[in-house]
Amino acid sequence: MTGTLPLDGMRVVELSSFVATPLGGMTLAQLGADVIRVDQVGGGPDIDRWPLAPSGRSLYWAGLNKGKRSVTVDLRSPEGREVVAGLVAQSGTVLTNAPQRPGLGYEELKATRADLVHVQLQGTREGGNAVDYTVNAAMGFPSITGPSGHETPVNHALPAWDVACGLYMTVGLLAAERHRLRTGEGQSLRVALQDVALATAGNLGFLAEAQLGEPRARLGNHLFGDFGRDFVTADGRVMVAVLTARHWRDLVKATGLGEVTGALERALDADFRRAGDRYRHREALGGVLASWFAPRTCAQVADGLTGTSVLWSRYRDFAEVAAGLCDEPLMSVLDQPGIGPHLAPGSPVRIGDASSPPAPAPTLGEHTDEVLREVLSLSPKRIEALRESGAIGAS
Repeated sequence: MTGTLPLDGMRVVELSSFVATPLGGMTLAQLGADVIRVDQVGGGPDIDRWPLAPSGRSLYWAGLNKGKRSVTVDLRSPEGREVVAGLVAQSGTVLTNAPQRPGLGYEELKATRADLVHVQLQGTREGGNAVDYTVNAAMGFPSITGPSGHETPVNHALPAWDVACGLYMTVGLLAAERHRLRTGEGQSLRVALQDVALATAGNLGFLAEAQLGEPRARLGNHLFGDFGRDFVTADGRVMVAVLTARHWRDLVKATGLGEVTGALERALDADFRRAGDRYRHREALGGVLASWFAPRTCAQVADGLTGTSVLWSRYRDFAEVAAGLCDEPLMSVLDQPGIGPHLAPGSPVRIGDASSPPAPAPTLGEHTDEVLREVLSLSPKRIEALRESGAIGAS
């Protein structure tokens, strides 16, 4: 991608670990911000988190820190914290989920940078500890995840609340930056993981549904409120989703089952143009449609549904997805130090017709000297003295 990115000129100090905050920082970096990730000397708790490359390096850490600069300091030492406070004073923006340390709280940092924008991730609204796995359990989603009739909670593999929280943090930071540009005022923002999950459950109607009626039951792979489910094919399995009357009409026409579904409509006194009727009679409709999918291969299903409005996809595992990455325009070859060349995603935000390609994640502490010289104007002698004292890590 050529040209200036939207956040060119913004500098963000990121004190973070795990998913939400690093994702927020990477999102900003991919839009052009200079994001300086600060870690404890030796790395934070996520430095070696799985999955790992054959070299032993964390694919997780590299994947969430693309395009950033890395500085390591001893956050336990007053001198190390002074370095961080200096970076914040010069940068004016902080994104963090790190526990507060002396000298690095919002009020203390604000004393040296009055227009500071400070975004803090919390577990709970009161500041208690929580992670995606515990928040998900507390919000009720595992009770409706999994096959119909299953009795115990089922977690999902996607850290959805971490992802949503990281993006909420980014939105909040950019909103505060806009406020600062208009008024000259900084702001302190806090985003709680539990609040994000609670808000999402409320916004999607799950909580009102439970208050006003009955909590939702498990549906397996059925779509709630309309017709959607998985079908076995001759060589795999596909997911089909119907969300409008047009989708339904096209699905019936493509499968040639209009006469059968019409008879079913009359027998059940239903109107399958309506989402509610499709949902109420999903088992009967699924049984009829299964006979069309079962003898066909996924390729034959594709031939039959191409050119229609029907929403569908073949189920794939990660190995199949990885095998087809060369055809994905979002992906580019990234030569990541310590890991090697592999296909990695750039920013999913397209500006015009292009999105920024992936940039390598830094090695831990790679930019310590560079950042201290550039941002704090420290001399080589002063940097070496900080290193000898243990206040900063190797560069």
